[in-house]
Amino acid sequence: MTDNPARFLDKEGAKVLVEVASVMGSAPREQGAFMLVSMDAIAGTIGGGQLEYMAIDHARRMLAGKGGEAALSVPLGPEIGQCCGGRVEITFRPLDALLKAELAARLADDAEKQPAVYVFGAGHVGHALAAALSLLPLNVTMVESREHELAGLPENVAAKLAAMPESVVATIPTGSALLILTHDHALDFLIAAEALKRSDLAYVGMIGSATKRATFASWLKREAPQADIARLTLPVGGPLKDKRPAVIAALTAAEIMTALTHHALQHDAIGRHISPKI
Repeated sequence: MTDNPARFLDKEGAKVLVEVASVMGSAPREQGAFMLVSMDAIAGTIGGGQLEYMAIDHARRMLAGKGGEAALSVPLGPEIGQCCGGRVEITFRPLDALLKAELAARLADDAEKQPAVYVFGAGHVGHALAAALSLLPLNVTMVESREHELAGLPENVAAKLAAMPESVVATIPTGSALLILTHDHALDFLIAAEALKRSDLAYVGMIGSATKRATFASWLKREAPQADIARLTLPVGGPLKDKRPAVIAALTAAEIMTALTHHALQHDAIGRHISPKI
């Protein structure tokens, strides 16, 4: 299992930065994908398989002072036991203070640009979802009105205690995903009503059933008729009728990632459409 690259940077010991410098044809990872290799650990990945094993071995020979070229051009075919069919150039750079600072800045910038996901409600499903989302390239925030429920979250999930969770909705960045799983249906409805007043969120989901959706639709029509219930995913997690928290979390995490990717692609397409021609 690989370590977190940002955390790995600060660990003692010599390291080599292994990076995909160029890609021709089909390859496991894109240009710019990287990993850090020390003599006894790795962080990140350039795609796994024989290509990655070769790269780790090459980096460790470099660390051991047994040679090692600064770059390799590798065909991804039968010669190395992979069938991608493309070719990649991999670079190997010993990590000095300057490169470490550059990589730390790059990781911080990448982290800041990650999509945001706000989970309202830290019950069983909320904690399962926090665990699932914490493994993904996302900035996750758990919002709760009960302080004790915020204990035990993954270290990269932010905790936000709010007496009125619905008031947090207005502060959520454009393009974020929002998931509602509180302990109180009335609170669920208040949060969802605020979320559905916004047209700039990538995903608004609520745990529940078809009956809960019908009840909410009736309430929304009366209390917030301007809100668009068509943008609400309820129930979350698709049609599978498995109510175990970990299963709901896995299915919902996939649903959220799909929605965020779709939103990003739409945003990019709109940006290309309105950009002035030079």
